[in-house]
Amino acid sequence: MKKPIRIGALISGTGSNLDAIMGACGRGEINGRVVFTGADNPAAKGLEKAKKAGIPTFVVNYTEIIAQFKAGTDRENLAKLPSDYDPEAISAKQSIVSRSDKHRLRTFLATRSIAEAELLKAMAPYPFDLLVLAGFMRNLTPYFIDRVNTDPANPRIMNIHPALLPAFPGTDGYGDTFRYGCKVGGCTVHFVDYGEDSGPIIGQRCFPINDGDTLEAVKKKGLEQEWQLFPECVRLFAENRLKTVKMTHNRANGEIFTRTVVKIVKPA
Repeated sequence: MKKPIRIGALISGTGSNLDAIMGACGRGEINGRVVFTGADNPAAKGLEKAKKAGIPTFVVNYTEIIAQFKAGTDRENLAKLPSDYDPEAISAKQSIVSRSDKHRLRTFLATRSIAEAELLKAMAPYPFDLLVLAGFMRNLTPYFIDRVNTDPANPRIMNIHPALLPAFPGTDGYGDTFRYGCKVGGCTVHFVDYGEDSGPIIGQRCFPINDGDTLEAVKKKGLEQEWQLFPECVRLFAENRLKTVKMTHNRANGEIFTRTVVKIVKPA
């Protein structure tokens, strides 16, 4: 039997997807175990779930870091930046904040890199094979991603999103789906890249949106699908069945479209 994978988790709230993954590990459906749970929010209820399961936890308070940066002087803020922080290189890779909005971009990259350096420091004692973003409501920058994805051909940061990507990226996928009048909603698990919810899609599940459904009903249906989809995708990762492949397509107008996609291969 293959060695169980080590799963790190980052959360922001209740940790219901973390619960689903821990449960699947406990039942033997995933050949793995959660080795740490971190949060950007000290009040994240999922931290208690992890503690009760005997899983080490930590908090990197993003809100506090951002507030301190905005209140600090340039000299104070410069001292907080990681020694290996390269704003030009990070800016060139990321596609979340427009490069034309220089002030917003500077603040975003600096504060996130400070927080991400703290995350990496907190994660260091717990070697892991896969990092799951189980409701982690913060965009990651190339500073963090490149230090986790040391082999670009084998990404190991997995996120769940409450919409059928590429539709409705961002923080309110179910709300956007509902307000748009969609007849079908869903959720997506994908590997993380330098954009916002734009990485290679691993799996998706959908559900009907019926007349009379409220936003709360849509969210409830979505969560039920998430709790099945996320453990399933983690299981495939643990079985080494997820392979990224660069695909090239010729469009009717003569343009060439290239994208990295995930292929699910048969068990070895």
